[in-house]
Amino acid sequence: SAVHVLSLSFGINYGQIANNLPSPSRVSVLLQTLNVSRVKLYDADPNVLQAFSNSQVDFIIGLGNETLQNMKDPLKAQAWIQQHVQPHLPQTKITCITVGNEILGGSDAQLMSYLLPAMQSVYEALVDLGLSKQVTVTTAHSLTILGDSYPPSSGRFRQDLAEYIQPILSFLAQVNSPFLINAYPYFAYKDNPGEVPLEYVLFQPNSGMVDSVTNLHYDNMLDAQIDAVYAAIKAMGHTDVEVRISETGWPSKGDPNEAGATPENAGLYNGNLMRKLEERKGTPAKPSVPIEMYVFALFNEDLKPGPASERNYGLYYPDGTPVYDIGFKGYLPQLTFSADSNKNNVSK
Repeated sequence: SAVHVLSLSFGINYGQIANNLPSPSRVSVLLQTLNVSRVKLYDADPNVLQAFSNSQVDFIIGLGNETLQNMKDPLKAQAWIQQHVQPHLPQTKITCITVGNEILGGSDAQLMSYLLPAMQSVYEALVDLGLSKQVTVTTAHSLTILGDSYPPSSGRFRQDLAEYIQPILSFLAQVNSPFLINAYPYFAYKDNPGEVPLEYVLFQPNSGMVDSVTNLHYDNMLDAQIDAVYAAIKAMGHTDVEVRISETGWPSKGDPNEAGATPENAGLYNGNLMRKLEERKGTPAKPSVPIEMYVFALFNEDLKPGPASERNYGLYYPDGTPVYDIGFKGYLPQLTFSADSNKNNVSK
């Protein structure tokens, strides 16, 4: 019988806070057997970018929060791009740079003040190097930047962040870059398991909720979160910025106080999310705009700090075994003799 190969329309976050992950050359085979066409990194790891050369995978690469102060300097931004981006183009498709992660959701006001200047100087450097048409510049936000999110049409950004978000939106609109949000219905469920119906967060059949202002019907929380972000952007006068989900996922294991962190729920969340993405539908407020999404994460990462859930978001164990069944299997090539130590012997 013909094997149905899902051409997966989702991206994946390839985090590496672990000491037991397979080499990037093996990971590139795994992702190609899964037909994953978009990968998000949190840095610009040259070993990864090299391993994916000529692979047709689109990359988002990241500038860590600790680099923002330097990146405000146009010369340093240009030097970074010349060192970390240019050597990989065009054989590796780098299409986006995220400057910082979840800075406005944090508590460091100094970092917040660095964010836009850093984004601007990275963008200017791309312009100077003739790369601004192929590589966009943005940053990724946590949902904690919303002050109101219910019902979705009343979504608003936190008042104390308006001075940062307003100019960032103007910048994104001007350079035609997306607004990235890390959205986790899991957090809402974990914080209120008695209030939030599990079916509503896992894309399962449920009665859902109706936005009393728009009369739009929501049958899952992720759509509601996305539309709340769109409403917040619109309240700041912008209808010209596209929202994308830079992270979403569900942990397969957690601490005793982390309700719902099970392999069953993680399999339902990610499996149903992928089926939803295959339909290429938008949200209730923007039905004709399919949302680009990056699932978190490729592997369980054993060195991540924080609660147990943080180390258990992976679709795969580091040995290439799926953590739970979501209807497709990738192939992680077995280690050939000393393949990982001998960099020339890239396992095909």
